[in-house]
Amino acid sequence: MTTINFGKREILCKIVYYGPGLCGKTTNLVTLHRNLGDDVRGELLTLATETERTIFFDMMPLDLGEIEGFNVRFSLYTVPGQVQYVNSRKSILNGVDGIIFVADSSPSRWLANTESLMDLSNNLAEYDLSLNTIPWVIQYNKRDVTGALPVAALEAELNKWHVPSFEAVANEGQGVNETLRAVSQLVMESFNN
Repeated sequence: MTTINFGKREILCKIVYYGPGLCGKTTNLVTLHRNLGDDVRGELLTLATETERTIFFDMMPLDLGEIEGFNVRFSLYTVPGQVQYVNSRKSILNGVDGIIFVADSSPSRWLANTESLMDLSNNLAEYDLSLNTIPWVIQYNKRDVTGALPVAALEAELNKWHVPSFEAVANEGQGVNETLRAVSQLVMESFNN
């Protein structure tokens, strides 16, 4: 849920990177953080336990500017992708404004992608949210792997909602900015509505 701080004249939106384990969620955030200037990004923080980690940082995108005299700031989070961390994933979705679903293009990850998307849908329902109503996009990451699943097959399986989708190689920075820009715009459109 978007937070408005009238004292600071700031709008804070929460974007969550969601997907199966090792699909590139953390790589997306590390790449973004590395490529952004100090003036628009906060510190990259990691919340870790013995068995899981979540990273996040605050960012103020330059190209979104102001809305009614308020600066727009985004908090970006990743969820732990491993199946056993369902409670953590659910908790991180609390108050979400937009989602980037990161799918792994590796042929061996087909089932993990579909299970993770189903998990996302179920966890959103816990907060009375739905993939039909929340701003979200899909990123098909790891397009550089040998035998990468065809985008058309991924689209048919994962994008029944016809949300914007992007091809990416997050560890090289390809598609990372475009994906974030798209979900940011959808969140702002939703906020303006």
